[in-house]
Amino acid sequence: MASSHSSSPVPQSNSSDAFFKKEMDATKRFRPVQSLPDVCPKEPTGDPNNLCDSPSLVVDQHRWTIYHSKVNLPAALNDPRSPRNILHYTNRKSLRERRFMKDARIFVLLKIPSTGLYYTPMINPGQIWNKYLSTAGGKGNRDAASSKLLQEKLSHYLDIVEVNIAHQISLRSEAFFHAMTSQHELQDYLRKTSQAVKLLREKISKIDKVMCEGSLRVLRLSLTRNNCIKAYNKLKLMATVHQTQPTVQLLLSTSEFVGALDLIATTQEVLQQELQGIHSFRHLGSQLCELEKLIDKMMIAEFSTYARNDLNRPLEDDCQILEEERLVSLVFGLLKQRKLNFYEIYGDEMIITAKNIIKQCVVNTVSQIEEIDTEVVVKLADQMRMMNFPQWFDLLKNIFSKFTIFLKRIKATLNTIRSVVFLVLDKNQKTRDLEDTLQKNSAKDSTVDTEVAYLTHEGMFISDAFSEGDLPPVAADTTSQRNTSPNSEPCSSDSVSEPECTTDSSSSKEQTSSSVTPGGVEMMISDDMKLTDLELVRLANSIQELLYNASDICHDRSVKFLMARAKDGFLEKLNSNEFVALSRLMEDFILDTEQICGRKSMSLRGALQSQANRFVNRFHEERKTKLSLLLDNERWKQAEVPAEFQDLVDSVSDGRISLPEKKPAATEERKPAEFLIVEGQKYATVGTVLLLIRIILEYCQCVDNIPSITTDMLTRLSDLLKYFNSRSCQLVLGAGALQVVGLKTITTKNLALSSRCLQLIVHYIPIIRAHFEARLQPKQFSMLRHFDHITKDYHDHIAEISAKLVAIMDSLFDKLLSKYEVKAPVPSACFRNICKQMAKMHEAIYDLLPEEQTQMLFLRINASYKLHLKRQLAHLNVVNDGGPLNGLVTSDVAFYTGNLQALKGLNNLDLNMAEIWEQKR
Repeated sequence: MASSHSSSPVPQSNSSDAFFKKEMDATKRFRPVQSLPDVCPKEPTGDPNNLCDSPSLVVDQHRWTIYHSKVNLPAALNDPRSPRNILHYTNRKSLRERRFMKDARIFVLLKIPSTGLYYTPMINPGQIWNKYLSTAGGKGNRDAASSKLLQEKLSHYLDIVEVNIAHQISLRSEAFFHAMTSQHELQDYLRKTSQAVKLLREKISKIDKVMCEGSLRVLRLSLTRNNCIKAYNKLKLMATVHQTQPTVQLLLSTSEFVGALDLIATTQEVLQQELQGIHSFRHLGSQLCELEKLIDKMMIAEFSTYARNDLNRPLEDDCQILEEERLVSLVFGLLKQRKLNFYEIYGDEMIITAKNIIKQCVVNTVSQIEEIDTEVVVKLADQMRMMNFPQWFDLLKNIFSKFTIFLKRIKATLNTIRSVVFLVLDKNQKTRDLEDTLQKNSAKDSTVDTEVAYLTHEGMFISDAFSEGDLPPVAADTTSQRNTSPNSEPCSSDSVSEPECTTDSSSSKEQTSSSVTPGGVEMMISDDMKLTDLELVRLANSIQELLYNASDICHDRSVKFLMARAKDGFLEKLNSNEFVALSRLMEDFILDTEQICGRKSMSLRGALQSQANRFVNRFHEERKTKLSLLLDNERWKQAEVPAEFQDLVDSVSDGRISLPEKKPAATEERKPAEFLIVEGQKYATVGTVLLLIRIILEYCQCVDNIPSITTDMLTRLSDLLKYFNSRSCQLVLGAGALQVVGLKTITTKNLALSSRCLQLIVHYIPIIRAHFEARLQPKQFSMLRHFDHITKDYHDHIAEISAKLVAIMDSLFDKLLSKYEVKAPVPSACFRNICKQMAKMHEAIYDLLPEEQTQMLFLRINASYKLHLKRQLAHLNVVNDGGPLNGLVTSDVAFYTGNLQALKGLNNLDLNMAEIWEQKR
């Protein structure tokens, strides 16, 4: 043994110290196993660092329970509260392996032979000894000596280990004994410390019972009560949410779509904010979404039904809105769901209703006419064409009146819809202003509420204090009362929690405001209508455009009705009175629709213009043909003027261009006058001109009745006046009446009468011009130049007639004076004949032309006479020398002058007969 010990290499202190130091360093990397916390709160726990913290509300919540126990490896590895168990397990396993490797190295250092009984990892010493016994017994105990030898070897190895241990202890004996001494001192210090801690804990326990336990119990009870109230309110909220679907069904049964949608939106918000994660409500959100889609379809169907009922109700004078509250509710619901094209449904119903209005009016009218057999004539269009003008006119009047009421109803309904849109638009503007104001105020009011600070000072946790601040004001006040008055009587949970269970104030941020529609219906506008101002303005414009479309629809249907009747040329065959009545009816309807809808519709106006153009063409052709026939049969003799024409002229003189009403036949008949009196002047006319004046007034009155044909009538009237001028010129100046009428000759009386007729027409041209000018647009004033051209043509024609009269006498003077001889007797036959012809001329024209025109005409004739006489005297070499020839000529001239001035109206005529003599040079 000694030799064994002496021969065995003993590790040096340096190496052994290094070995143990490495082992210590390795163990430091692992967390020491903590002792289990003491279950009893009054006994110290195993961790001395925690003694100063007991009892503590924070530490006590980490006390050891049955759930901290680890009975096997899977339990330790699967503990959810220890996420690093696997890492701890692998570290501890590697530590054991290093320890076993150290034991193996010690065997090598001690030179112990290998027996295959090394202490391997995960095998305890008992297993090694059992392995040894099984190895020894496995040989059947045949060699007991070998067993004894093995026992001796093991004893020898034990001795070697003991010798080495003793050697190592001897090397560290001083440190060992110092550690033992320190251990006794440490035990004494720990015992005193334990006694002091025990005494301290007893004192703290007494302080806890006397001072803290009651207050903490009050706080715990207060928090428990608040939690119970919150739980109760949450349950009440769940019960309320549970009743959402039956409530929605009840609202839908009364068509309260807005209320149903608001309830769904509020419930969805509550589910997302306050009841999120509730298992029983996991499918309620999707169910509410499907219900919301169903409400969308129901609202669209309900709006279609409303539009159909509103437009198809009996068309009476009552233009009230049908169920305005229902309409406003539907519009709010559709806006809330962003169904912005709902007005198209109303537009489709308008088209269908407009068709049905015309159809129903035709059916009702046909059923009252006995002459129309509906069994034989099946089609409504054919039945309508069988009506005469009065029947068809009454039908059209009925249709227009129905359309007028129809448009008024549409306007009232659409105005209500637009008012709802504008209310939402106004609400959006107010909401933005309010948000801006609140944002400015929030920058100023950034301090914490004093209520929260007070609750924190009373001992509640800060998180709880802030959660209390989220409660409604009533609940917060109640909580503060309970904290300040703990001895007061507690209120019932129902009364406390009643204000807190309202979802509108606690969970939903939706606010509502009251607004009143133009019809007096008060509605609550919610803030969740997330429609932009641009969308609302576009919708309002579309609704206004729908009103314009309604006017266009009525006009289009009226045009089709009009064209259906005009297929057989019915409208073209109307006389002027009937067409004027039709035109007035259509114009009145057009003006009514423009006043209702605020915009002009051109379809009916265009159809009226087209029919008016056809009427104007027929009207003009009839009167032009009539005038042509009158001129072709006119004998150009002065006609008597019936009293009705005089009345017609008198009405024009009063400034009214209109045809006078026919007087009853029972009135006393007035005799026709010889002349037509116009503004105090006498006009001798022919029958054609009298009728022409009436025709001109018919043109003017037609313009008054149908303003849309003013330009066409002006052109046609200009053409008519030009035709009369040219045709009368052909017949009188051109002597066409000789062949057309069979006149033997065109007399001076015919010429003078023609001139006077032209003068009468010229007198009325300025009046006609003014009449048309008042009815033309400023840009159309250029058309008035036609009257200027016509006036010039008429004046030229009148001048040509005057020239023709002068030419007649000029040819007579040339014929008579060319044979004149200066000789006795005096007066000569030539001058007698000239005076006779002058007297005839005067007799023919004096009663036809005004005195001034007669004088001017005879002055021109006298000038022609003097020219021919002067030429003849020059040819006869008779000069003003006072001789016998000069005396004879002077006598003849005196005879001529006396006879001419003796004519009526020519006595003051300055003849200036001295011009017949050649002036001496």
